[in-house]
Amino acid sequence: MSEKRLYHTVAEKIRTMIEDGAFPPGSRLPGERDLAEQLGVSRVTIREAEIALEAVGLLDIRIGSGVYVLSAKAGQGRSLPDVTAFELTEARSAIESEAAALAAVTITEEELDKLDEIVSEMEAESKGQGPLSSDADEQFHLTIARATKNEAMLETVERLWRIRSEKEDIKQAYDSICGITPEMRLDEHRQIAVALRERNPEKSRKAMRNHFKCIIEAMLDAAEAKAIDDARRRTMESRERFLSGTPALS
Repeated sequence: MSEKRLYHTVAEKIRTMIEDGAFPPGSRLPGERDLAEQLGVSRVTIREAEIALEAVGLLDIRIGSGVYVLSAKAGQGRSLPDVTAFELTEARSAIESEAAALAAVTITEEELDKLDEIVSEMEAESKGQGPLSSDADEQFHLTIARATKNEAMLETVERLWRIRSEKEDIKQAYDSICGITPEMRLDEHRQIAVALRERNPEKSRKAMRNHFKCIIEAMLDAAEAKAIDDARRRTMESRERFLSGTPALS
């Protein structure tokens, strides 16, 4: 169901070439026409991809001179900021709740139908007693962001999803709760879709905010359970070390 825009795909290809050493730091990228021919896309798409990579600190676009590669390490650092799963979820709640409120008055019937299709996919997954698909979840949230008709909002939500998907510790934190009460996660998404179909901004905002509140609660429960398990494991290790084989007192 991926609907990633073409320039994002091209930007990832250019990033990979840079990381593989085809264009080392300090070098100049080939011109737009050459890259367009090489990657089989338009010059406009190349330009959009380069602007996206400049935004994350990987390229430096110099008018009248060309496009230069910066430090790959610096680009990656700006691309994936050092945040926790809780900080990311807090930011997503603030931004995506407002995106839902905006989308409530701009969303099309086609986009509403798509949300219903995604919810139906999630429902089929929950009946199988498995965790809800992160792909379906991503498409649900990006469809809402796209429905705002605000490119800055869409770009922001896409960036937050990239952090959620590519930063390993955050991905693990989200994965740890995917299988917890899938019916509840399904209902949260359904309530968001219902509020948007009613074209009610405040109801949509509250439904999205409630969704992220539930995610944070689930993460806290998972973190608490892990802390308890770790404490028990350490206690057992200490018992084995200090008590096993200790001679009985006479």
